[in-house]
Amino acid sequence: MTPPGWYCDPQAPHLERWWDGRTWTAHRRTPSGLPAPPTPTAAGASGRAKAVALISAGAVLATAIAGGATVLRTDGLRAGTDPTINTAPTGPPPPSLVVDQLNGIALPVPTGWTSPSHLAQDDVVMTTDGTYDCPADTGRCRHGEVLSRTAGSADGTSARTVAERDVPDAAETAYGRDPGGRRPFGGIRAHQVVKAGRVAVAGGDGYLVRWRVRTAEGPGGYVQSLAFPSRTGIPAPVVVRFVFDAGPDGPPLSDMDAITSGIRPVDRKPAG
Repeated sequence: MTPPGWYCDPQAPHLERWWDGRTWTAHRRTPSGLPAPPTPTAAGASGRAKAVALISAGAVLATAIAGGATVLRTDGLRAGTDPTINTAPTGPPPPSLVVDQLNGIALPVPTGWTSPSHLAQDDVVMTTDGTYDCPADTGRCRHGEVLSRTAGSADGTSARTVAERDVPDAAETAYGRDPGGRRPFGGIRAHQVVKAGRVAVAGGDGYLVRWRVRTAEGPGGYVQSLAFPSRTGIPAPVVVRFVFDAGPDGPPLSDMDAITSGIRPVDRKPAG
């Protein structure tokens, strides 16, 4: 099996495309010296080749690189199934994790959030549970979304540059004009930077920018762009976007902070 890396795109030979060890992903870049293309024939993969799985934070995340494949193993931690555990667990259940294998990170899933399903938008890793009528009557909206992606070549290479360039697009996509060309909140009227600075994330030095967005209709919301170095060998930084509605129905900003501080590489076992 060919290991993960940038290779000549079989569908567009003038570009490089990321091969994740099993299939082609949607990530492309301008070539910088093209190695020979991989021998597998899975070039027809569409959308984002990313596996998202919900697991228990008490489970062991085992990343096995064998023949270019990444394998996640979840071990049961019930009493009697592990020789190191002699009594039944007590106290509240551990939080769940959502795993973005392409970018090599695991994110904690707060209460009230769930893994995405039946969403047309790429890169969504979790959403708040349920939907509501958008303020401008353009369809159904969600009170919160978290997305992760790999920064493009035009986004820059430093975490700060990537975050500062990404947050306007995050605001426009969430509260301005959506990918379908609609304005579910009537458009953006103003924004304010409420938080910005360096932050330790996934064992590296990241940078975040958070905006408070005011909209023509509805309470508006908060968007945050968090950028940090990839741990999977991809040279471009990872970007995690947060979209939280404001008002009493939106998720608390403490969830944004908890998710940010809880991101870690998938090969790192939970503390304790």
